[in-house]
Amino acid sequence: MSNNGQTIPLRNEAAVSDTWDLSTLYANDEDWYKSLAEFEKMIDKIISFQGTLSKSANHLADYMNYSRDLGILGEKLGSYAFLRQSEDESSSAAQTMLGKITMAGAKAAAASSWENPEILAIPENDIKTFLKEDILSDYRVYIQKIIRYKPYILSDKEERIMALHSEGEGAISDTFSVLTNVDFNFGSVDTPEGKRPLTQSTYSVFMENPDRDLRKQAYLMFYNCFDAHKTTLRSLYSGSVKKDVINARIRGHSSARASALFPDNVSESVYDNLITAVSGKLDILHKYYAFRKRALKLQELRHYDVYAPLVSSVKMTTTWNEAVDIVSNALSPLGDEYVSVLRTGLLNRWADRYENKGKHSGAYSAGCFTGDPYILMNYKDDSIRDVFTLAHEGGHSMHSWYSAKNNPFMQYNYTIFEAEVASTFNEELLFRYLLKQTNNKDMRLYLINKHADDLLATLYRQTMFAEFENITHTLEENGAPLTTDLLRGEYRKLLEKYFGPEIILEETSDLEGLRIPHFYRAFYVYKYATGVSAALALADRVLSGGEKEREEYFTFLKSGGSRFPIDALNSAGVDMGSPEPVNAACEAFGKLVDELEKLL
Repeated sequence: MSNNGQTIPLRNEAAVSDTWDLSTLYANDEDWYKSLAEFEKMIDKIISFQGTLSKSANHLADYMNYSRDLGILGEKLGSYAFLRQSEDESSSAAQTMLGKITMAGAKAAAASSWENPEILAIPENDIKTFLKEDILSDYRVYIQKIIRYKPYILSDKEERIMALHSEGEGAISDTFSVLTNVDFNFGSVDTPEGKRPLTQSTYSVFMENPDRDLRKQAYLMFYNCFDAHKTTLRSLYSGSVKKDVINARIRGHSSARASALFPDNVSESVYDNLITAVSGKLDILHKYYAFRKRALKLQELRHYDVYAPLVSSVKMTTTWNEAVDIVSNALSPLGDEYVSVLRTGLLNRWADRYENKGKHSGAYSAGCFTGDPYILMNYKDDSIRDVFTLAHEGGHSMHSWYSAKNNPFMQYNYTIFEAEVASTFNEELLFRYLLKQTNNKDMRLYLINKHADDLLATLYRQTMFAEFENITHTLEENGAPLTTDLLRGEYRKLLEKYFGPEIILEETSDLEGLRIPHFYRAFYVYKYATGVSAALALADRVLSGGEKEREEYFTFLKSGGSRFPIDALNSAGVDMGSPEPVNAACEAFGKLVDELEKLL
């Protein structure tokens, strides 16, 4: 059971029933190594297919079948190794496994770098004829998506260079992570219980502390550390932006943003509509900050006050099984199959439930084509937030379950653009369920405050981040050197725009623009804002509609990668090409603010 802050057990001390059962992937590490040897042998066969794809539909199908089998095996190997390392990140055995499959995967990518250019070299009439054959039915979507890339595919030799180069693509992000999580020494914060270490993880905890002096102390110490390393951070971020711009230019995209949005077939107007819509609703956000200032009884609202709790956390103990019951009841509008599959999985070892020494922090869902859609948790019985996290990750896992059950391997994997929809949808249903179940004022305050803050963080804040990424990449593309002063100045303007007239910024506040990890893997954050907007719209449709609306939602869950994300959401009744879902999400946030004002 959960230790709730007591002594953290070692991995081998965890009850087996509280851990995930990875046998749907591999029975043990020995079986994994046997499978790895098979994978490595398969890689050696890749070259035998080169030069054959244009001969006939049968030749193309032979390679596609081989590529499918190689992909399924590689994904299975990678999933198992990743999950094993998550159990205990200090495990050298797991680190070795993950390293081996990563290297094997890179070798496979380099060996098959000729695939896309060769498919694209097949004459247009021939490929159209090939795709009409039943033997290629499972690969039509996959091949059609490759054909989309024709304007941006390079020669065989150039593609091989790009594939080999990709192994180092994450170096900037990895360096930022090591620098800020390992090398930075933020110091210790003086608390009533004594000195407590300030880290990337504990910073957010300190920002939610009711003690304002403690928040100020932690905030200034935290940003002073970033200030001391601002030149290095500027160099890393500038390098990351340059990398994005250079890669886009190599392939012939009009911009780094266009390159990033191309795989999902998302129009740049969707990105622009998001920023425009949210910018048009900033009065609601400014109203919330004015309310927060009044509720906290402050003469002035500082940057370190924006996460301070407006209401005390409600004490509530919820065991794992009780949490599963609550989530199951909340999701009952989705029908018996959805609830039964998820419930059975959560009670029968889909999830690794509790913290142990060395275990990966936080929570995630990791579904793959074979095996269960596993969930990592660090569940605490005394945290209502963890019940929401369980619903969230359950949404990801069920999305993966439906995608894998209803699609061939080459088109089952849905995009990140869609991923946050199913998870946030579940959180929305859980929020509405819990709100209906309680008449306790403190609980209602807590739930509404939490929901408002979560929506703010996902909708408004991620849009601000998206606007910053667009600005910095545009500056680089227009030849403006990304100096420390320029980056800080642009970010400060955004802080002032989004926080409004109530906020008083510190001198170091704009260094936030250099400390957000997602900035080092650009054009990702906007998907959180579009995702939550789509999720709210879908929750409204399903809860206020009937069988038709529910089935349309399942059409979305089952679509996997068979459609582009905008099309998949359209099939569920939500048009993300329009600003309307974003406007509606902002209005929903405004209603939460109004409710808080009434209750407080």
